[in-house]
Amino acid sequence: MSETRDAYRTIVTKRDTRSYTDQQIPAEAERRILQAGRMAGSSKNVQPCRFVVIDDRAVKDELAKCGDFSGWIPTAPLLIAVVGTDVGTRNDFDAGRAAQNMMVAAWGEGISSCPVTMHRQECAAEVLGLPAGYRVPIVLGFGYIAKAQKKVPEAARRSWDEYVHRNRW
Repeated sequence: MSETRDAYRTIVTKRDTRSYTDQQIPAEAERRILQAGRMAGSSKNVQPCRFVVIDDRAVKDELAKCGDFSGWIPTAPLLIAVVGTDVGTRNDFDAGRAAQNMMVAAWGEGISSCPVTMHRQECAAEVLGLPAGYRVPIVLGFGYIAKAQKKVPEAARRSWDEYVHRNRW
């Protein structure tokens, strides 16, 4: 029962963060984060996602130019690009599942994260040296929080009744 409570608490307390310390992510924590993404379910078990781990500052700087709101990513000690194929209708959904698994696993390790979209796919593919037929639905930044997070009470969320409907809208 405590595992369920711990998983729930991890999920409901996770907040996106774009401000990190310079502290590096330990190799074992990085491996667990990647494994959490690897173990995400996928439509018909096609496992379309691949991950590119980015810790080189020059690559981060170049990749930041590929998104409209990605100027912060070079400051993240670790980036993981979730890569998928152009073929298939559920690959972006499956990429999102893998990304969320990794972000929740990281938060459970005390490591914060934030997703960012690559608006210029050709740019991202070139920077990462992707083979033909692959694209980057999402990049995740990971690091230890540099400043205290804002307290976001549940009251700041939309009401339960606005989110949840039963049987019909």
